[in-house]
Amino acid sequence: MKRLFFFTAVAAVLSGTMVYAESDQTALLKNDTPQAGLNNTPQVGPGENEYRIGPEDVLDISVWKNLELTKKVPVRPDGMISLPLVHEVQAAGLTPAELRDVLTRKLEAYMPSPQVAVTVAEVHSFKVSVLGEVMFAGRHVLQSRATVLDALALSGGLKEFAARSRIVVLRPTGKGMQRIPFDYNEVVSGDGAQNIFLQPGDIILVP
Repeated sequence: MKRLFFFTAVAAVLSGTMVYAESDQTALLKNDTPQAGLNNTPQVGPGENEYRIGPEDVLDISVWKNLELTKKVPVRPDGMISLPLVHEVQAAGLTPAELRDVLTRKLEAYMPSPQVAVTVAEVHSFKVSVLGEVMFAGRHVLQSRATVLDALALSGGLKEFAARSRIVVLRPTGKGMQRIPFDYNEVVSGDGAQNIFLQPGDIILVP
């Protein structure tokens, strides 16, 4: 009788231990499960994370020990800027570092070892459009790098009957429009490969 009671007690203890272990593991799995939209880091290729100057941007150009060349300069609609000595310079399409190098080479004809700094003081050229089944379709002016999810959020989110798996990003290139697929459900479930950084002129179509 005592032996039966002993084995019964041991079985109860082991059963309780297994229940607590299973509960702890379940809680751990729940805590470790990524929340929708929080684990979708955009994929960035070489050089894609550098901002490229565009028309209507305002640049802060500084030349050390030269107050006449240190000023804020707007980028004209044709992509050019105007500065004393160097006159007309193509700025649109270049990164601030690339424009700095261009200005440095041009100024070397007028002064020894010019030290030039270029920063983007105001962003006005970074415009993307979101069309289709979103709450607020239209064009957005972005002040910093943004992803497809960011642009959809700016548009108020998707409507009820939006085709979430058939969203497309249209990107202008020198050879026409590049079509980049975007599956909303896959991205918010944790696969961020499609949540790319947008580029000026991108169009997001939500069927």
